[in-house]
Amino acid sequence: MSRTVTVRYFAAIREAVGQGRERLATQAATLGALRDELIARGGPWAHSLGRGRAVRMALDQTLSDESAALADGAEVAFFPPVTGG
Repeated sequence: MSRTVTVRYFAAIREAVGQGRERLATQAATLGALRDELIARGGPWAHSLGRGRAVRMALDQTLSDESAALADGAEVAFFPPVTGG
């Protein structure tokens, strides 16, 4: 089942992939599967979102883990962990 989602990139991930947002059609059913699809693009996506990288994810503006289910029209955000002091 194909879904169309809006993907937003923040901070260093946005700088690496060269854009802040995109709409894309995906077969992914979960956030983790979408991350894997993006990693499979290679280049800056593989580097920024790769499995060895610390990446936070949000689904419809709520922090979520990789098992969160994607719905058509969802907004997904990827960003590096935020540290504070």
